[in-house]
Amino acid sequence: MKLKYILPLVLMALIFSCSTDDNDDTTPHNEVANLYLIQEITNGDQTIELFNKTGMFKTGYNAISLRIKDNTTNTYIEDASLSWVPVMQMPTMQHSCPKSNITKAIGKNTVYEGFIIYQMTNTDGSGWSLTINYNINGEAYSVTETIEVFQYENQNVASFMGTDDTRYILALIEPLNPSIAINEMKVGLFKMENMMTFPVVENYTIALDPRMPGMGNHSSPNNTDLSFNNADSFYYGDLSLTMTGYWKLNLKLLNVENDVLKGEDVTEQNESSSLYLELEF
Repeated sequence: MKLKYILPLVLMALIFSCSTDDNDDTTPHNEVANLYLIQEITNGDQTIELFNKTGMFKTGYNAISLRIKDNTTNTYIEDASLSWVPVMQMPTMQHSCPKSNITKAIGKNTVYEGFIIYQMTNTDGSGWSLTINYNINGEAYSVTETIEVFQYENQNVASFMGTDDTRYILALIEPLNPSIAINEMKVGLFKMENMMTFPVVENYTIALDPRMPGMGNHSSPNNTDLSFNNADSFYYGDLSLTMTGYWKLNLKLLNVENDVLKGEDVTEQNESSSLYLELEF
């Protein structure tokens, strides 16, 4: 092929390549990819979008992503500050639950994130409302909306009174996808200071004894008790799962003086602790 025919082809290829690169640079990135919309809450000129990995709230630990859309410009707010107050209405009283602060998601421009731990719900998912307070450019807003919280299929959260007359809430966070292996177990531990306040409990110990009730109540080797991690304020330990099926994670809660606040040893005479969480895979 002669040079006079080759050069136009090379120039066309370069132009097409540059054009493609330019288009890639301007393509908006979906910052909520792989998340499902739980609910939209409209408040005048803004709509708050709530997302997680399942598209619904369930009892236990819920990791939640949020966006605020400006309805007049159809764009998302990048520099808001937010807080939230989940409330369950009971027949004669109301209470909140453990929750995190809302922070900007790392590496994202329009997404904020946090967690809420719903310790209970009604059989039809009713009873809860969510108030979101937020500030945009120095102007404060607030909106409250009812939400649905459905019962998780296994016990992934426990609310109980300790021997110190304190109500605690213990929630399973990981493993999300358990396997036949030594899994990292992660839980959150909180206490009820009053009906609306649930601070983190620090530096306790959570003793672990996993059992399979349907298989002779056998345990597994190489488990470790859970201890407090100052970096993220959760508790971590090793959970050994030797086969698939239903596991009861028998627990004991010990304070800093090693006093047992809740739970018992599993023995031949006592097949389960009164404090436990559940896994099935």
